[in-house]
Amino acid sequence: MISAEQVKELREMTGAGMMECKKVLEETEGNMEKATELLRERGVVKAAKKAGRIAAEGLVDSYIHGDGRIGVLVEVNIETDFAAKNPEFREFVKDVAMQIAASKPEYVKREDVPADVVEKEKEVIKAQAMNEGKPAEIAEKMVAGRIDKFFKEVCLLEQDFVKNPDMTVQQLLTEKIANIGENITIRRFVRFERGEGIQKKEENFAEEVMKQING
Repeated sequence: MISAEQVKELREMTGAGMMECKKVLEETEGNMEKATELLRERGVVKAAKKAGRIAAEGLVDSYIHGDGRIGVLVEVNIETDFAAKNPEFREFVKDVAMQIAASKPEYVKREDVPADVVEKEKEVIKAQAMNEGKPAEIAEKMVAGRIDKFFKEVCLLEQDFVKNPDMTVQQLLTEKIANIGENITIRRFVRFERGEGIQKKEENFAEEVMKQING
């Protein structure tokens, strides 16, 4: 079991994100030295050093699915106008828009989720655990694990990348920062779905989007 203190220590040492630190610590069974090396190999340390740099250039792009059933508008920023013209950056922006269309995130990152929304979700998770017959103290401990699953569903950066489920969108972003050599941030997005809010047949959007990409 990886502790919050271990994650904090690795984060302070490398500047990498909390989720990235937690993941490599789990992979290395808590070995700080191996975890740090793994972050370096994956370009995470390099990307973290660029994270504080201002990214005000970039691209606003769109993705329209099929017959206009789903539409996405996304803004992704990078440091220079020159890098904004980089084909790899432009492909990344397209992939982000496609991800949003397929996986329906509500926020970019977990820090964007309002505190009252998180607290409400924690209450629901705790109530579910107690309804399963778990004692109150056990139910409290279960909240921490299940809230991570909630963030993975609603936060873009924590979702599995639809074109390669072995990596998250955050890992894809880190890879692009390391490759291109500039800080990149996904600033904001909006997703429209035709007939949203009207009761209709359930669809698998991720599958539909991938069919269109591969078709």
